[in-house]
Amino acid sequence: MPGYFREIAVRVFAKELRDSCVFYREEGDQYAPQYVMTPTGARINRVLIAGTLTENENIGTDSEYYRARISDPTGTFMVYAGQYQAEAMRFLSEVETPAFVTVVGKVNAFKADDGNILISIRPEHIQKIDEKDRDLWVFETAQKTHERLTDVENNPEKTAEILKHYRPDFTGYRKMMVEALETIQ
Repeated sequence: MPGYFREIAVRVFAKELRDSCVFYREEGDQYAPQYVMTPTGARINRVLIAGTLTENENIGTDSEYYRARISDPTGTFMVYAGQYQAEAMRFLSEVETPAFVTVVGKVNAFKADDGNILISIRPEHIQKIDEKDRDLWVFETAQKTHERLTDVENNPEKTAEILKHYRPDFTGYRKMMVEALETIQ
């Protein structure tokens, strides 16, 4: 398909994704990709996450629809897989919890009636990993978060853009990274 490219999957901790509240589409089309701008300046359409699959259940009524909870050292990601994520749904129907997993997927945002923004991930790929791989993900995600923070702090235009939407606690995010790294064996 000419001109088609796949968005890079961004490594992001659960806390940063949960703190995100800026969602947009670059085009007016309802089918245009949805992006998230996080408090550290990440522009995300797809994510690469890893953690412990702690909960996994079929919540579908007419057909299978799985909800999974994946925890990293900073919080929890919610992952939903249905008929259009057949491979992920099959994996979730067979895997036993707890298990270390990695997920590549699209970020989904929904504004609830109470005004809260609910963020979930629609998995494109999910697989079981070992603790060593999860620890490597934590290390690399802390590294990428540090790079984003440094970039924002050294770039007045990016800082101004983020401050339009957030009151980012960069010290808090640096503390989050250290605490996440302390969980590595």
